[in-house]
Amino acid sequence: MFENRAFDGMVPLHAGAAVPGDMSGMGVGHHPTRVRYARSHGLADRYSSWKRQLSNRIAAIDLAPDLARDIGSRRWMRGAATLIGLSALALAAWPDFSAVAAAPASSFDSDVRDEFRSQMIMPLALGADSGRRMGATNAVVQLANAPERPNLDLASTLARGDSFDRMLRRAGVGEAEAGQIAGLIASAIPLADIPAGTQVDITLGRRPTADAPRPLDALSFRARFDLQLAVERQDGRLRLIPKPIRVDTTPLRIRGVVGSSLYRSARAAGAPASAVQQYLRAIGAEMDIESGIASRDEFDIIVDYKRAATGEVEAGRLLFAGLTRDGKPRKQLLRWGADGRFYEASGVGEMRQGLIAPVPGQVSSNFGMRRHPILGYKRMHRGMDFRAGHGTPIYAVTDGVVQFAGRSGGYGNFVKLGHNAGLATGYAHMSRIAVRSGQSVRRGQVIGYVGSTGLSTGPHLHYEMYRNGVPVNPASVRFVTRAQLSGSQLSAFRAQLAQLQRITPGAALNSLEQDSAVVEDRPLREIDRLERRQASN
Repeated sequence: MFENRAFDGMVPLHAGAAVPGDMSGMGVGHHPTRVRYARSHGLADRYSSWKRQLSNRIAAIDLAPDLARDIGSRRWMRGAATLIGLSALALAAWPDFSAVAAAPASSFDSDVRDEFRSQMIMPLALGADSGRRMGATNAVVQLANAPERPNLDLASTLARGDSFDRMLRRAGVGEAEAGQIAGLIASAIPLADIPAGTQVDITLGRRPTADAPRPLDALSFRARFDLQLAVERQDGRLRLIPKPIRVDTTPLRIRGVVGSSLYRSARAAGAPASAVQQYLRAIGAEMDIESGIASRDEFDIIVDYKRAATGEVEAGRLLFAGLTRDGKPRKQLLRWGADGRFYEASGVGEMRQGLIAPVPGQVSSNFGMRRHPILGYKRMHRGMDFRAGHGTPIYAVTDGVVQFAGRSGGYGNFVKLGHNAGLATGYAHMSRIAVRSGQSVRRGQVIGYVGSTGLSTGPHLHYEMYRNGVPVNPASVRFVTRAQLSGSQLSAFRAQLAQLQRITPGAALNSLEQDSAVVEDRPLREIDRLERRQASN
């Protein structure tokens, strides 16, 4: 008796049964369909058997037995090891409880506040004075003919590398008017002298036709610290209106006790950071700051300082650096001359002691007899070799004049500087020369770059020194250079020093009456007028 069951679209056959439709007379064992079915069925059985055996083996391991039973047995030891391993893993993943750094509090200035306010509905109620538009939604219907504002107030910034007329055209001013305005501005100040980042307030009027650019009604910007320039349309013509700004140039004088830290005490007294750094450099060139200044000493700093009637201030460079002990001056240094050097009250310039290193590297070969690395025999090494990488800047060790700059045999690219008192220095094997013959150089100025030209085994600097043309050991030379004022220069120097010392400390910080004519002339938005009315009420 046979039982027919549907199984994946084929009928399983019993042994000895005939295959319907099989004309070849092949036996059941040779039927391809039944072979594939039997092979598939065998793989499933083997997978189930393997899976069952693996589960049994894992279960037989018994990694987590009951630790309350068979204490001390091998089974208990295995469970204790499992407990210790899991505990160690948990401790390794223990979270960190260190403080999480919070984001710093954001400070909003007036520009950022206006940026946020421009996205609100309030500016729209005040005539859309921000010039921004709200995002379009399904409720927005475009007007067939929207009326234009009669005036448009905007601000444009002069970018680096930009021209004044191109900035105006970018703001919406017509090409012809932009060129005319640039010509008016150029008659008062060179356009190249207007610094990048200058903000220009522009007021554009109503356009004559729909396709014409808006005409300029007014323009205003800060051309210099002491000058405001405006362009206004009067009787149909554009006119330039310069508005000088009153500036107080009283230098800022700050005095105080050194205390535990000269820098912190000077900053706490109101000295600008740049002025304090200049003060430390000037005093440090004359004395050892660490051991030469006591906590009870008093510092005296005078800085070039400008105050405009519009409220802006501008701190310049250090003019005077003084140090007092027990009411008596220890150091009085005044900046003098076109080169900006500091001179003592007696008219003696800052002391320059010794020579600076030509490159920031260690000495690899000293002055004296040695075996030449290329020629292979002993001969006099007339200088010092400094280790330095290719392209390292080479500095002039002191002030001088370039006597030679070019190719010189085994020296390769070579520069020779002449100094005072018959001294000269030479710099060899340069990869590139940065000075020319006859040029004056200052102490610390870059004169070339390290290379390996000429007879050289690798990048380094060969440095020589000559006294009256004879090579000498550079390490044996020690000298001090100081400039000395005399005659009319000394008289003018002392007069300038006396004038600065008459300045009262903090006099430049007194209130300065603001120039309301310049301040009120800036474009005023409707929202600013509303805030002023609310403040007055």
